[in-house]
Amino acid sequence: MGSHAGDEVVEQVAAIVENVFDRLKPVLVAVESLLVEVAEPRAEDLEHIRPQVVDALGGLVIGAGYVAAPHVLTDQEYGFEWWTATSAEPAQLFISLEPGSANFLDYTRQSWFTASRDTGRRHVNGPYVDYLCTDEYTLTFTVPAQRNGAFAGVVGADVFVREFEHVLQPKLRSLGSRAALVNAQGRVIVSNSAKSPTGSLMRDADVPAWWNAGAQARAGVRRCGDAPIVLVMP
Repeated sequence: MGSHAGDEVVEQVAAIVENVFDRLKPVLVAVESLLVEVAEPRAEDLEHIRPQVVDALGGLVIGAGYVAAPHVLTDQEYGFEWWTATSAEPAQLFISLEPGSANFLDYTRQSWFTASRDTGRRHVNGPYVDYLCTDEYTLTFTVPAQRNGAFAGVVGADVFVREFEHVLQPKLRSLGSRAALVNAQGRVIVSNSAKSPTGSLMRDADVPAWWNAGAQARAGVRRCGDAPIVLVMP
């Protein structure tokens, strides 16, 4: 029962991850097309990707958009086109993009930005408390965008951990006590035990060491698809 249910959890997580990334594909196409077609893109040109961004919202995806690499836009250093579905109608998120302002957020230092920038691959970041948008535990899915072969920023999507948990909890409960989904740093995303809340470190397995060693098959520790999400069943 445990092994079979474990297979189901791994497959379900992998399917959720692929679904979120599939939602981002049209956004990525729109962004990269814009950056090719417009020789000197400006902040106002990002409005052209808005339909694809809004279409990406729904299901588990409560936020989506494009975050530009520095100097991709010609009229300002940073660029940000992000929409959320946390209210009845999609709403645009506005942040300070002026480096000298008191509320400036240097997103180029955020791990959801740097991971895809540095690896050139899609990434799942979290769980972390999203103080920028919702003050909720969040997973952020990102894919690097390119312009003429160079990194041009990321397209991304946000998923609330509580909604992720709601979908997965029935199968997690079938695994017995202390089963948990954790990230590559060993931090709990969701679990079926009150002793392992979201954001806590998993003590029952040294997931970071296992991950850094190549994440080979091991009893009680299983990777969920190609995402940095691990099912731990002590």
